[in-house]
Amino acid sequence: MPPFRRASVKNEDETYTEGVSQLKRQKGNSGRAIVPSPNMRVTRASMSLDGLLDFFRSGTESRTSDDPANGSEEASDFERFMGSVLPQCLEVRCQIQDSDCRMDNVVSAAIKYASAFGTSALPSPIQVAISRKLQLRRERRRTNIQGLDFVDSHSLTSLSPQLPPQSPQSGIFNSLNSIRTTHYEMSFLSRLCGYRPSKNSGLVAVDWETRSPWMELMADVREHYSYAHPASTQSPEVPVPIRYVSLQPSHLRQVHELLARVFWDGIDGLLCPLMFTICSPMLFTVSDLLQSSPERCSVIAVYGKIVIGAALLSSPQEAYITYLAVRAGWHNSQVATTMLYHLIALNPHRDITLHVAANNPAMLLYNRFGFKAEEFITGFYEDYLDSQSRASMNAFRLRLRR
Repeated sequence: MPPFRRASVKNEDETYTEGVSQLKRQKGNSGRAIVPSPNMRVTRASMSLDGLLDFFRSGTESRTSDDPANGSEEASDFERFMGSVLPQCLEVRCQIQDSDCRMDNVVSAAIKYASAFGTSALPSPIQVAISRKLQLRRERRRTNIQGLDFVDSHSLTSLSPQLPPQSPQSGIFNSLNSIRTTHYEMSFLSRLCGYRPSKNSGLVAVDWETRSPWMELMADVREHYSYAHPASTQSPEVPVPIRYVSLQPSHLRQVHELLARVFWDGIDGLLCPLMFTICSPMLFTVSDLLQSSPERCSVIAVYGKIVIGAALLSSPQEAYITYLAVRAGWHNSQVATTMLYHLIALNPHRDITLHVAANNPAMLLYNRFGFKAEEFITGFYEDYLDSQSRASMNAFRLRLRR
């Protein structure tokens, strides 16, 4: 039975009430009940009268089919009601359509203008800047505000004359010179930044801790001079480490002088004693190491630019220690021990041999490294030492087995 039909019986009233409640609980697409609100926006779709007319038409036809007499009366009531409401609805719909048409005309005109002229119709940055300046001038004239263009040049004050340059105090330079610095290669910053010396430098090790008798003597001389001449300024002493490097051409002259003082004169061009005991006679000179393998056959101790020690090996194949010498004033400073240690480390997995005089204190050094005596040779140094020399002519042949 249609929900809008009124009946006198109780069952028909209940049916009508249920139909009205179902109509109020109709849900939209979102699943929520449609509840009209006063702030609801009226659009063209919401003001369509087709659904409203179909609804009333279906209700009228249903009631007419059930009761023809009542149907004609209700149809006349519906026509009177619609006659009063329909003009207002039509007027509102026309107003909405007119506003939409005006909005569409404005948008379409802007699109046509932009498409017809393109970007050429837009003002350039220069034109925009000029228009802004003109607008600013008009605003200043209107408000009587003076800009930078109207400032009087006579109202400006000149700056004070520049002060003459002052010479820095002498104590500043003395303070700067007294700061002790370390070379970047040897500094802690180089360790943090990962400094690595070049491969051609031949650096083997660096010693910052050793203090030799010669270094202590030089420090005493400087201190005595400062006490004797307090008025004179002295440059501060810069600490320098002992560097152990491989043989370089710049070391040859000092190495020759060191070997001549420790052993005998002209040692660089003489036959090495090795040649009479191991291999066939041949000339062996210190200069030959520069052509063979100086990075494996030589360790030179250098303090600043002074050569203070030298440890030389004949060749990596024969592994014979030809010379081990330390400059006077640097004994008992672990210089010979450090050179011998690195020379052995540079030639692993090979037996190392040498000859040493019978009364040479270096015998104790070799024993600490594991050298053992294999042979005692009488008159080994007769052809090289002076007859008045205190050194023994006899020698021990030592070997370090690896």
